[in-house]
Amino acid sequence: MSAPNPFLINVLALRRQPGSTRAEHRSGPLPDLRVSGSAVPPGALVEVDAVLEGVHNGIVVTADVAAPWAGECRRCLRPVSGVVHSHVRELYEEHSDGEETYPLRGDQIDLAPLARDAVLLELPQAPLCLEDCLGLCPECGANRNEGDCGHVISIIDPRWAALDALRADTTESERDDDGRPQEEDLEGQEP
Repeated sequence: MSAPNPFLINVLALRRQPGSTRAEHRSGPLPDLRVSGSAVPPGALVEVDAVLEGVHNGIVVTADVAAPWAGECRRCLRPVSGVVHSHVRELYEEHSDGEETYPLRGDQIDLAPLARDAVLLELPQAPLCLEDCLGLCPECGANRNEGDCGHVISIIDPRWAALDALRADTTESERDDDGRPQEEDLEGQEP
């Protein structure tokens, strides 16, 4: 026997009185919340704080959705974690197209699809442990955040080295005091 859906809400009273509102707090696990770089741990609770408002032929849901996440830093592969937060405002209606609105089935709405969509849109696809993470040394694989491994890392990516030839073509007279190419004075010229 499966557990009851904690995100299912009876909205009969709201449908009978358009303009009326009700606050709801719901939480529960949602399976398979993952993107390429992070995921909500299995069994973790997704929290939904919502205000439901009855409108003609539907229910408007304004909600704050939060869930913990975990992943690996894209530069140094250290485990990282955090909490995603999302603020949403969505319409539930009987004749939902499934794209623009959520379905209202009888006198019940299910906040699970809304919570799932909100969390998936906020999960980091390429998380970082620190904004200025130094990553791994390409020579020995040491974590450069933990200390200097002694290898000198080339600042210029060899794949872009051919572009340096274009810089060499710019003469010294065309450069400003900082060594950058000077911009032409276009003022007064006709288009």
